[in-house]
This record gives sequence, C-alpha cells and structure tokens, in this order.
Amino acid sequence: MLSYQHAYHAGNVADIHKHASLAVLLSHLKKKQTPITYMETHAGSGLYDLSSSESLKTGEAEYGILKYLPDNIPPIGHPYRKVLDQVKAQFGKTFYPGSPVIARSLLSKNDEIHLMELHPGENRNLVKTMRGWNAHIHLRDGFEGALAISPPKLRRGLVFIDPSYEIKTEYQTVAGFVFDLHKKWPEAVIVLWYPVLAAGLHNDMVESLNQVQLKNVTRHEVTFAPGKNTHRILGSGLVVVGTPFGSEAAMAEVDGWIK
Repeated sequence: MLSYQHAYHAGNVADIHKHASLAVLLSHLKKKQTPITYMETHAGSGLYDLSSSESLKTGEAEYGILKYLPDNIPPIGHPYRKVLDQVKAQFGKTFYPGSPVIARSLLSKNDEIHLMELHPGENRNLVKTMRGWNAHIHLRDGFEGALAISPPKLRRGLVFIDPSYEIKTEYQTVAGFVFDLHKKWPEAVIVLWYPVLAAGLHNDMVESLNQVQLKNVTRHEVTFAPGKNTHRILGSGLVVVGTPFGSEAAMAEVDGWIK
C-alpha cells in the first residue's frame, strides 16, 4: 500500500526479530564464496533516523532496539550487531538500518541486489541510501517485479518478503506469491515475515504454506510481552523456505531474545 511508511515503526521489537534473523541467514549463505542474488519485495527507505518526528510519534523504537541495546542484545559479534555498529559509526548514533542496508553491509560487490519499492518517496530515499552499490532499485510492485526477474543469473540467493499487510487479502496474496516464486526459483531461500495479530489473520496464510510441498521450511514465531508498544502487533513470525544448513540454531537464538 502506498500509504505505509516504515519510518514510524523502524527499530521496534518486530524489526529486531526479522532483521537479526535476516542477518543470520545472509551470513550463512556468505560462508561460501559463490556470489548470490539478494532480492526484496518491499524495501522501504533502507535507513531510518530514530530521532525523526515519525519515529518519536509512535515511540516504538524506544521499546525496541533502544531498550534492548543496553542489555547487550544483539550481543557484540553477532552479524546484526555488527551492522548496527557500522551504521552508527557512519551516520550517527540515532540511525537504524533497514533490511536493504543490512544486506548491503553483509554482502560483497560481487553479489547482486534487487530492491522493489512502489512508494515514490520511499523509493527516492532508497536510491540515495544505496548509491554506490551494485543495487538495482525498482519502482514497481514487489510481487510482480520479483517474479518478473526470477530466476536471476546468480541462482544462489535470498528473497526477503516484508509487506505492510494493510489489507486482509494480502495474506493470501503473499502465500500465492511464495508458491509461484519457489516454482520459478527453487534454489532461493525465501524469507517471509508476518505480524501476529489478535485476529489471527496470518493463520490461514501459514496453513496454506504448510499444505504445499516446499523445501526445508522452518517457522519462527515469537510473542511479545505486554507493554512493548508495537502498534497492536502481538508478535512476530517468519517462515523460511530453503533454510540454509546450520542456520536453525542461530535463528532460534534470535527467537529467545524477544522476552
């Protein structure tokens, strides 16, 4: 949806869960020297200032990354923490990396990046954020765009799916997209994030994914403690298709951070 802007929610507890898990998966893929393709369907601006009026309006970062960091979460040495520290050193202590910057920081110049973002303002910011990197920025629908350029030349890769879910039908749209993408690009690791809501809108989507034979599927779902100020989200969920060997324990560790 063109009304959604992640600046209001950047650095919240759900971001910790999804972004730390993304960092784990990319780090595991990069243990091999073979270049990869990284793709996103809803990339956002890529970089956020937690002192901005948007962030301060919701206060979600205050109960998220700004609260967790003093407790050494993520721990020093974790790939997600390395990116957080790099961003603070480069841009300032109030800045937080979105998933495109996390990917950019963990990948090499030989890897290829495709980022879809349909919101014009977010897309312009994304172009600035990713300037100087081997990144292709697409002003197009993320589902349509990802399918159109799949499979890419570099067949090892990861697709990160992080929609706004502002309309109820998007849950089933996402499920159908995952099926179609896996069919076109079976080598890809597909990472789907979803919010856990009281209405349980994610349940049918996850059940749909369970009913189709997909490769190495894992599910990571955490419930937030009361008072996390997460915009009515009760928890954070990830479905990973093609889970890289050896990454499961590291992802479970991330699940355990969310208390």
